[in-house]
Parts: sequence; structure tokens; C-alpha cells
Amino acid sequence: MASPAPKRRGDARERILDVAEVSVLEKGFDATSIDELIAAVGITKSGFFYHFRDKTELARVLLERYIEREGAMFDELFARADELNEDPLHGFLVGLKMLAELFADLPNGHPGCLIAAYCYQDRLFDQKVRDLNAASVILWRKRFRTRLDMIAARYPPRIPVDLDDLADMLSAVADGGIILSKSLKDPRALSRQMLLYREFVKTVFLGT
Repeated sequence: MASPAPKRRGDARERILDVAEVSVLEKGFDATSIDELIAAVGITKSGFFYHFRDKTELARVLLERYIEREGAMFDELFARADELNEDPLHGFLVGLKMLAELFADLPNGHPGCLIAAYCYQDRLFDQKVRDLNAASVILWRKRFRTRLDMIAARYPPRIPVDLDDLADMLSAVADGGIILSKSLKDPRALSRQMLLYREFVKTVFLGT
């Protein structure tokens, strides 16, 4: 989830994306200028436009890359959790614990969520980028709803709960935890929130 370090000079396109992601997460897309990006990467303005038609295309490619990397991270983490426990509920709980530990290990708190950053400034983007951002939120829901369906088949919920809402709650906890961590300058706030979500999932399906 952390932003990658800038690459060597050979891959200007990836270096632009790396620098842009850090800047957008720090101060927003509107405040991120092409001039600052080319200065940080060490290329000319024509070099930027060789890789990206305009700033809108940069936004789209940046979001596509973020979604792909985030998905790969979730796939790897929960695949390892499944290897440790074949029970769907306990495998999910293990995965949430690993996710909390990952968040706690990130330096200076979580760097932020590009999806949330785009949502906060959605009027800056064209419909294609807004649709992509919305689709990424739905992708989170589908990813975790699939797991929750498997859990509910074995452990019927002990309280009335909409499984879409429970899946969405993970997104809400993650983004809300990032805000807490940054606002309070408490790097471990996100991790604690994720562990509270884990306890709520246990209560929903086990009643304890």
C-alpha cells in the first residue's frame, strides 16, 4: 500500500507516476502541477507529454496502476491467510490481522488512499476517471462480499446484517483509519481500527 520509491532514470513514465502519487496523496490532485513533476523527475515538459496526453490521462493511468497494485496486495495477503487456515471465517480473521500488522508497519502511518483522494476532488476529473474510481469501490465490495458469503454459509450471522454493508465497512474503516492516523499523527490508529473491525466480524458470525 505504501508508495514505491522512485525508480532509476531509465523509466521516466514510472518515475512520473511514482512522484505524482506521492504528491497527490500529500496535497491533492489539483495542487499537483506538471511543472513540479517534470522538475522532480528531471525531464522536459515535452518528455511528460510524450508519456501522457494531458493531466487527465495522468490521473486515469495513476488510478489504474493503484487499483492493480492494491488488488495484487490483497490477493497475496489473503492467499497466505487461506494457506494458514482452511476455515473461511478464521482464514478471513487471520487475513485481517495480517492487514492490521501491515498497516502498523508502514512508516509514519498510512500514506493515504488514492481512491479516496480522487473521490474528495471528483469535480476535477472527467467521467471516465470518475467511473473508474466508482468501479474500484465496487471491486472492494465484491472482493470481500465473496469471502463473507463463504463465511455466512458455514456460520449464519448471529445478528441481522447486510453482507454488502459489512464488506463496505472494511473500506470505510480503512479510509477512516487513514484520516485518524493523519489528523492525530498516530501511525497505529489505522491498525487499531482494522482490529476493531476484525472483532466486529467475529461478533457477527460467532456471537462472542
